[in-house]
Amino acid sequence: MLTDKLTMLGLKLEAITNPADAITGPLVLGRVLTVEKEPQKNGKVINWCSVDVGDANGTGEPQGIICGAHNFVEGDLVVVCLPGAVLPGDFVISERKTYGHLSAGMICSAAELGLGTDHDGIIVLPADAGAPGDNAFDVLGMDDPVIEFEINPDRAYALSLRGIAREAALGFGLPFADPALRETPAADGAGYPVVVEDPEACPVFVARTVSGFDPTTQTPAWMTTRLEQAGMRPISLGVDISNYVMLELGQPNHCYDKAKLAGPITVRRAAAGEQITTLDSAVRKLTEVDLLITDDNGAIGIAGVMGGEDTELSDTTTDIVVEAAHFDAVTIFRAGKRHKLHSEASKRFERGVDPLLPQAAADRVVELLVELGGAVSDPGVTLVGTPPTPVSITIPVDLPARISGIDISAETTVAHLEAVGCAVSVAGSTLTAIAPSWRPDMTDPYDPVEEVVRIVGYDQSAVGAAAGPARSRSHRGAAPASPGRAHARRCRAGRDDQLPLRRRGRLGSPRPDGGRRSPYGPAHRQPAQQRGAAARHHAAARPVEGPGPQRRARQQRRRPLRDQPGVRTDG
Repeated sequence: MLTDKLTMLGLKLEAITNPADAITGPLVLGRVLTVEKEPQKNGKVINWCSVDVGDANGTGEPQGIICGAHNFVEGDLVVVCLPGAVLPGDFVISERKTYGHLSAGMICSAAELGLGTDHDGIIVLPADAGAPGDNAFDVLGMDDPVIEFEINPDRAYALSLRGIAREAALGFGLPFADPALRETPAADGAGYPVVVEDPEACPVFVARTVSGFDPTTQTPAWMTTRLEQAGMRPISLGVDISNYVMLELGQPNHCYDKAKLAGPITVRRAAAGEQITTLDSAVRKLTEVDLLITDDNGAIGIAGVMGGEDTELSDTTTDIVVEAAHFDAVTIFRAGKRHKLHSEASKRFERGVDPLLPQAAADRVVELLVELGGAVSDPGVTLVGTPPTPVSITIPVDLPARISGIDISAETTVAHLEAVGCAVSVAGSTLTAIAPSWRPDMTDPYDPVEEVVRIVGYDQSAVGAAAGPARSRSHRGAAPASPGRAHARRCRAGRDDQLPLRRRGRLGSPRPDGGRRSPYGPAHRQPAQQRGAAARHHAAARPVEGPGPQRRARQQRRRPLRDQPGVRTDG
């Protein structure tokens, strides 16, 4: 199974969800016929809508619905939940009187359907996605299972379809066709002018332009479905293409309205007192350490975090400048923390993005703008800077076998490192691997070992096998045999009646009253009869004994007042 393979490779399965399973009752498409805006006494403006839902309501008459969102207009195709339906969280939809009207149903957002977390607006579908009354489950792809993974911070490449597909190919031993390996036009200096004043923070910047884009073209249904399944709200074709390419390849990018740009694009640090209005309409005061994207009028984006409102795409945009750049991970992380602003782009940049991706990503965005939006790719490609030099790591060929205790041949080691993208060369008993551009986490001699062992399978390690000489605790992830490992061996041998061991380095800390805090939290400080059956079983199987001589000595050192009269020392 795919999820099993990916979990064994280190991409922990978080959940497999099917949004349709959490919804019962009629969920259909509707065409908005009229929208009447009605201001309320509390300052809120609601929309009294008439919506055509076909014959789904049993009468064929338009449905009257109250809606508080404002990202739709008359004629839009929306998703309507009719009375009698139940949404995720046991939210029952019924006909009820509100704001002076009898509202019969609800126009739905992605969050309300369990398709994401976006509550800011309702789902607006392409005009040709279906007809009023059609089943919305099929149109939205809600019957397709969605797999969620817990991605470790050092695996930014897995925050993309490209990265997940690469891991799946590893798991099944199949060849991988990299979508980023595409023919791109050579940089010629004739594209939109770009100046990078801080090459360490921005080593690569690519700019492409298109003209004749039709801003009225709607995003195709297949793209909106994929964006919604990934938890993103479709906005407009230009923005949706930018987001889709980020999800597809893992390279954040940005589209500017060329008509709103003044002079060359410049990447520089902020000046004292400078500020910017970002796409979330917030005015942000900048500091001199902020890395900015600017033009002659000032800041047009916080690099790698969020673009500015002044140059965003609109319903009049016809000429677009596409940006795809590589930014220093630490710079982006600090900017996000400083401004308390975290975006899908910053999530990737602060973890480390492939520095060779910008050209391919920019070309893919241009391709989709041309294919779906009727644009024309302009001549001229701007490329400023060069990617960082890849890391070269040299290790003994037999190091993976010695560290893991698994019988791993030199041929297997080379084959698996090449499978993850390393360029490998062998000279005698040593091996040199050049880390792939999408793996900035591979910098240590033991990183290639981890790559080889995770592909071979951690389950292949012999129980209790000596894995070579003990390594120093000072190395990350390396430690001599611990009580936790001994406990694991006892469990595998069937001796699972042992009490759970205390967490690493937490033998219990003093309480103010002289007792000991449990390393497991309040639940583990309760008497056995108040805990679950498993706890009662453990307590009965192994009566708690008093501390041994070594622990008593530690307690004496940590609690010098234990023998003084009147001081409570139990626990």
